[in-house]
Amino acid sequence: MISILSKLFIKNKDGVDENKIRSAYGTLCCIVGIFLNLVLFGIKYFAGVISHSIAITADAFNNLSDAGSTVITLAGLRLAEKKPDKDHPFGHGRLEYLSGLAVSVIIILVGIELLGSSVDKIMNPSEVDTSIAAIVILVASVLIKGYMFIYNNRIGKKINSAGMKATALDCIGDTVATSVVLVSTVISYFTGLKIDGWCGILVSLFIVYAGIRSVKETVNPLLGMPPEKEFIDEVEKIVLSYEKIVGIHDLVVHDYGPGRVVVSLHAEVNGNDDIYALHDVVDNAEFRLAEELGCMAVIHMDPIETDNAVTTKVRNDVAEAVKILGENVTIHDFRMVPGDSHTNLIFDVVVPHEIKASDSEIKEQVRSIISEKFRYCNAVVNVDRPFV
Repeated sequence: MISILSKLFIKNKDGVDENKIRSAYGTLCCIVGIFLNLVLFGIKYFAGVISHSIAITADAFNNLSDAGSTVITLAGLRLAEKKPDKDHPFGHGRLEYLSGLAVSVIIILVGIELLGSSVDKIMNPSEVDTSIAAIVILVASVLIKGYMFIYNNRIGKKINSAGMKATALDCIGDTVATSVVLVSTVISYFTGLKIDGWCGILVSLFIVYAGIRSVKETVNPLLGMPPEKEFIDEVEKIVLSYEKIVGIHDLVVHDYGPGRVVVSLHAEVNGNDDIYALHDVVDNAEFRLAEELGCMAVIHMDPIETDNAVTTKVRNDVAEAVKILGENVTIHDFRMVPGDSHTNLIFDVVVPHEIKASDSEIKEQVRSIISEKFRYCNAVVNVDRPFV
């Protein structure tokens, strides 16, 4: 259905603003989601009333909350589309993450409320009047929610929408929850066992779990999380494709919402080359990053010695020596400054977050390694932690 509607209402042509196409896909999915959730609420509420089933009624109100949550997701998508202004120079893209967080909180609150209703049902049990009609309604609900998960997940990944990804997680949780209610109803129909309240507890716990998982998915981009490895690999591939750039480090990716990514990095270049020619190379790399990855890039040039065989050998030896701290420890910005009594080896050491030692402890360890392995050398070291 989504594919048919998108062909009818979304004009995905060359020259059309990509953000507008993204918003159109999100809007279409949200409108369909609101309609389907309201339909599910109506038929499930009817089934819950005629059968006196707290589990079915709870599942119905879960669908009603889903409709409200989708309205919030839709609002977040539309607000995130706003252009940058003087108060928000990086745009409004993170509003989409905030809408996803709001949806997640609503999911948790609904789950807690339904948990209380289910406990009350266990404490004060009443007869559940199951019917074939209720069972058919629940089967249809499972199929519809499964379809909603598929299209929300697919389009959410296609347009990189945190709100729609949260909705997709909620849909798969709803599918499992409704399946539990279905099993409860079938068991009651054939055996007469009063397990409605207990199944209501399972449904509410599934809802709370889906909400907590969704909170994590939406909070991480707000706090700042590492970018996808594929994105980092593409950045490195593009920048290092220029012969004049011999290495990169201090790569940082700032995410201000889908389509609003800022990349900064340090590019190592031969310090003896012409600075104007190097600047042109860096400009070209920045332009390609913008064109191919859709990000704003800022590249800082770091001049290094590439023609000095002694410096190169010592640098490689130091890089190997510091791996005693950890296999993934690396160095950059290496310089040798000879003196009358000793030589200073000046460099930054990049230490993964998994190594819990403090920066001062790491500096002491590196100095000790250098003094033992290299005669008449001192380490002047700065500790970095990776951002990717």
